[in-house]
Amino acid sequence: MAICKRPISLCILLLLSTLSIFIECVDRSIFKTCDQSGFCKRHRSTQPRQSPYYLEMGSFKIYPTRLEGVLVNSQNGVMLKLDLIALKNNMLQLKATELNPIRPRYEAKEALVGDPEESSMEVISQDSDKVVVGFGPNKAVLNGSPFRLDIYCGDQLLMSANARGLMKFEHYRPKSKGKPNEEGEETANDVQQQPLSSDEEPFKETLWEETFKGHTDTKPNGPASVGMDFSFVGFEHVYGIPEHADTFPLRTTKGATDPYRLFNLDVFEYELNNPMALYGSIPFMIAHSETNTLGLFWLNAAETWVDTEAPSNQGVVSSIVDFVKGSSQIPQRDTHWFSESGIINVFFLLGPGPKDVMGQYATLTGTTPLPPLFSLGYHQCRWNYRDQDDVRNVDASFDEYDIPYDVLWLDLDHTHDRKYFTWEPFKFSDPIGMQNNLTAKGRKMVTLVDPHIKRDNSYYIYKEGTDKGLFIRNRDNNEYDGWCWPGSSGYLDFLSPEIRDWWASKFALDQYQGSTLSLYTWNDMNEPSVFNGPEVSMERDAKHVGGWEHRDVHNIYGMLMVMGTYKGHLMRANGAQRPFILSRSVFAGSQRYGAVWTGDNIAEWSHLQMSVPMVLSFSITGMSFSGADVGGFFRNPTPELMLRWYQAGAFQPFFRAHAHHETRRREPWIFEDNYRTLIRDAIRIRYPFIPYWYTLFYENEFNGIPPMRPIWMEFPSESVTFGMSDEYMIGTALLVKPVMEESKTNIDVYFPGTNEIWYDFVTHEKFEGGKTVSIPLFLDKIPVYQRGGTIIPKKNRIRRSSSLTYNDPYTLEICLDKSGTHANGTLFIDDFDSFQYREGNYLLLKFTFEKNIITSKIIGGPGRFQTHAWLEKIIVIGLQNPPKSLTLSTKSIKSNDLIFKYDEKTQKLIIRKPGVNMGEEWKIHF
Repeated sequence: MAICKRPISLCILLLLSTLSIFIECVDRSIFKTCDQSGFCKRHRSTQPRQSPYYLEMGSFKIYPTRLEGVLVNSQNGVMLKLDLIALKNNMLQLKATELNPIRPRYEAKEALVGDPEESSMEVISQDSDKVVVGFGPNKAVLNGSPFRLDIYCGDQLLMSANARGLMKFEHYRPKSKGKPNEEGEETANDVQQQPLSSDEEPFKETLWEETFKGHTDTKPNGPASVGMDFSFVGFEHVYGIPEHADTFPLRTTKGATDPYRLFNLDVFEYELNNPMALYGSIPFMIAHSETNTLGLFWLNAAETWVDTEAPSNQGVVSSIVDFVKGSSQIPQRDTHWFSESGIINVFFLLGPGPKDVMGQYATLTGTTPLPPLFSLGYHQCRWNYRDQDDVRNVDASFDEYDIPYDVLWLDLDHTHDRKYFTWEPFKFSDPIGMQNNLTAKGRKMVTLVDPHIKRDNSYYIYKEGTDKGLFIRNRDNNEYDGWCWPGSSGYLDFLSPEIRDWWASKFALDQYQGSTLSLYTWNDMNEPSVFNGPEVSMERDAKHVGGWEHRDVHNIYGMLMVMGTYKGHLMRANGAQRPFILSRSVFAGSQRYGAVWTGDNIAEWSHLQMSVPMVLSFSITGMSFSGADVGGFFRNPTPELMLRWYQAGAFQPFFRAHAHHETRRREPWIFEDNYRTLIRDAIRIRYPFIPYWYTLFYENEFNGIPPMRPIWMEFPSESVTFGMSDEYMIGTALLVKPVMEESKTNIDVYFPGTNEIWYDFVTHEKFEGGKTVSIPLFLDKIPVYQRGGTIIPKKNRIRRSSSLTYNDPYTLEICLDKSGTHANGTLFIDDFDSFQYREGNYLLLKFTFEKNIITSKIIGGPGRFQTHAWLEKIIVIGLQNPPKSLTLSTKSIKSNDLIFKYDEKTQKLIIRKPGVNMGEEWKIHF
């Protein structure tokens, strides 16, 4: 039985009352605003000023790659250690922490792939109040009093830190004993040994203790927040810092709304178009203009708020004496970042282009490992499929209605009494047989494994975890007891590498009874969600290993859980099989371990519309493998909404339908005939493009460029695209604008690139770039366009699942550029499941159309890899003159005439059955 320290009736009442918040739309009152957060209020109340911080100019130590110095707060004399470090790949790191702290501060190093590699730095000049250093094509100017950092590329100012004087570093200090109250206890607002600063005095009531909705945060270490302002000079648009249900370009918050909040929270039926915190927190922002792209990575795992502002006057550049005349016309975007604890640790990613910034961020936090092929197919999920018969019937219905899918998911209720790593013994009595039924068709299964562990001594996971002391402790140093789906629950302390390793061991097939190597994992509720905790989360003064408080590590907790889950999947297969993990909670670096989705959305058109900017924001901040629940998790979509969501989801990286258990069943065949056929077609459209997605994810692992990307990543100078939230690119070749409004009869599509030509991906109708065109809409219309000058490899044979297509033949779809003479593309092929590609066992092919010759060349691999796949068809679109003949040549075939057909009206050439193996280089001559 579950352990409850309160009367049973009170426990039940508490659980019901906490669960009731999830039945209706989100109750915003249970989540803090900035005014209800002591440190947010303190930082946001600070107005632009002359900073109290100054550099001790005589303290500098100059090394080949860095400067070290001392920052002093003139108001209280607190000294900070300052590091300015040049990093390889055109980056700069600014780090500030207490010089002699009375206790350590958490640095969230787990987010990084390792210590960043340093690069050379040279001192250009130094005087009594300024140091100028050079690194690569850039220079950094450290101004001494007041402290400010300006970063230039050549003579162009790009970024200024602390120019508005908003830097604040609340130092650790001892808490002196206060006078006892009538009960003999110390008062909450004890007198500090050190006088409060003028900034702190108005907020002294919340420095050492804070209460919200009946929950008291004891703050045993006192105030410890940090913050700094950063101005992007020459930029109007900034993006990133997910997760928020808001527009893709970040809005101005200062004076308009709360700041954007980064604090991982379980928010059911979240509202749109506001900066409220959601499930993930990635403190990475990108600024983009017609000429430059910058990134700012604020490495801090505590609760963080970010204000953004487009100032009405010039801002920081007006104070730069040697700035060019006419600087008042230069745009600027001011931002202000502040976190509850930790240190100031900022990375400036200096581009200069958007793809450069993606690569720079990847060197710091890593990339998404190439996913197994099946995970790029369609996923079918519901809370919950009732039993094995339900699973069998759902699976069989996909076959009956000729709809492909790759993964069937089981939510919470597949477990025995909500104990993870178990199966409900009556409804799921033969889990291995159930999985084998799926794998016979190349399909997989995913089960839910959450971080809350039912407090039941008969449950082996809890018993072993308790015996080994693996759970987070509360403020009194007892095992933390929170309420979640099982009732009374313990939460494993994933901050410990040893505990992560223990967790990983539980995924072994002999530990997770009933699991197979075709069973994968969904880590949900890992913000962590605590139904009876403050803001439906864990108390900030809960204790982790190493003496860290939960406030220090909150935003990284979910990532650390997935880190252990990922390792478990590696271990169970002896490193021979790629894991697939889905997580709801993410932080910087989470991309190294799995995918993410946008959480518990609603079956409304507005939520379909919001899926695009939310997934784009994830994509540009490292979480390349992301998507939204097709159809909306809550409520019941209309047939039209369901169709349009399937059409949109088919062109997003992670493609899964999911629904709450109180919604009506909505599997694709549930709908009336017309919609059922169209939904089936939308799912089937996904599958020919999987080779293209797979190639993009291979490239993403090595260069960090996301498969789904904003248009400005491909067309950096086209300012008309900078404000877009509803149109995007997949790789370099596809332009997508989903239909996301009800009963639309036409849609305006902007085709970028004044020298580009675009082709409708179905009809091959041509559209010139640099124009907006009104496109007529029908229910079967998906506005997707292939860019002229590109080649997309496809597999057009529709199977039950992607796993059955491994050896199927390929079709090359060649869309020629505006001149009708050129195109290129790539294709990556391997065994689709192992890590052998990292040993060189793969094929990377480059296809070109140039001077009436089509060529396939091996540019990577093959090592020991061989493929049985062959080339079935080539389609050339935009060919202005028909060939008289076509001949194929390879190393083994000198000349072979090919059969072809040319349509003069559509300028389409179809070459049938070249028949060559994909692993062989070849040429086709016109």
